[in-house]
Amino acid sequence: MSKVPLGALVAASGISSAGVMMTLIAIPWFVLQSTGSGTKTGLVTAAEVLGLTVAALLGGPIVDRVGTRRASVGADLLTTGTVLLIPLAVGTTGLGLPGLVVLSFVMGVSRGPADTAKQVLLAGAVELGKIRPSRGASAVEAAMRTGRMVGGPAAGALIAVSGPIPVLFVDAGALLLSAALIFALIPAAAGPPRATSDGYLKELREGLAYVKRDRVLRALVGMLMLTNSLDFGLLGVLYPAYGDQVLHSTALIGAMITAVATGGLLGSALYGWVGHRFSRRSALLVAVGVEGAPRFALLALEPTPAVLLAGLVVAGLGAGALNPILLPVVYERVPEAVRGRVFSLLVGGVLAAMPLGSMTAGVLLDGAGLVTTLAMFGGLYLIAGTFPAIFRVWRGLDDPAPIERDRLVSQEARTD
Repeated sequence: MSKVPLGALVAASGISSAGVMMTLIAIPWFVLQSTGSGTKTGLVTAAEVLGLTVAALLGGPIVDRVGTRRASVGADLLTTGTVLLIPLAVGTTGLGLPGLVVLSFVMGVSRGPADTAKQVLLAGAVELGKIRPSRGASAVEAAMRTGRMVGGPAAGALIAVSGPIPVLFVDAGALLLSAALIFALIPAAAGPPRATSDGYLKELREGLAYVKRDRVLRALVGMLMLTNSLDFGLLGVLYPAYGDQVLHSTALIGAMITAVATGGLLGSALYGWVGHRFSRRSALLVAVGVEGAPRFALLALEPTPAVLLAGLVVAGLGAGALNPILLPVVYERVPEAVRGRVFSLLVGGVLAAMPLGSMTAGVLLDGAGLVTTLAMFGGLYLIAGTFPAIFRVWRGLDDPAPIERDRLVSQEARTD
């Protein structure tokens, strides 16, 4: 029994999350300050998510075939090179909007397999350490929240001192360190055995068929498509606009992200400690109710910075519990041999609507203004939060998982 693989995965997730958060603030700020256009800012952020979506939808069989550890390390190295191309282009030939859109898309394509591989590695890491999956997921989520908590204000401070482009060098360094931790400290055995090649399209169809026949997984994807698109519009477009129009400060944008991350860190730790005592469906309702619509309402009211930050900490409590609630459900329902392709398709489905959220936020920001956009996004989030209470399929969150049911049936048959 070894907890080193899980520790390495936790550290790598936190470090890469800090770098990604810095880039997520730096690039939109660069576009907004350069062009003054919410629509163009939304276009650039949407391009990265579109790349993530393409990689997630099509890259699952590759992750299964290459191996999860190798896919994670290779994708992180490819992303590092893409990130470094942006400051290189800005400092030499110049980088216009079309070039930045293309590089953002490529950055998303390269990040996608790394994210999928790390999620699959988590299941093996908790098994090697004999740790409850919800606690392992909580530890990774807490590390990612901590990374965002550090990366947000660090990006704001660096942008204030040197501008947004130098921040990208920090992201590149974080990605390299993440790749080194995964390569050195997580054994290949933490991931499922590399799949034999049955043909790329056949493997892709197998993963899609598995998702299509599991009603609970389809429900998760449907709700998360809506909520993640709203979250991405908030983070990639409305936060920078709020900092520019209301707070007039990049440092306070970082403080806002830190506040949410602080609450998320506490929420993930709290759920990892006591969450297994409660119904997952009930926990999900509470988490979405706390982290969703209240954030948009709070921003629309334009409170003092102290009230704003305190409210965002409370909202973060719910956000931090979401992945620890939902990831174990997926691990329980998806066989190890096909996790790469199924996880990839699930992530791709969740990401698919995020570019729409970013573009919608940009268009509404230019046409209707910041407060109206926040109110509309908050109303949609409120509707999405009612899904687990209204639809019966969500009761499946607490049902025995198909894999476990099959195991029990097989044991009973042998006993008879």
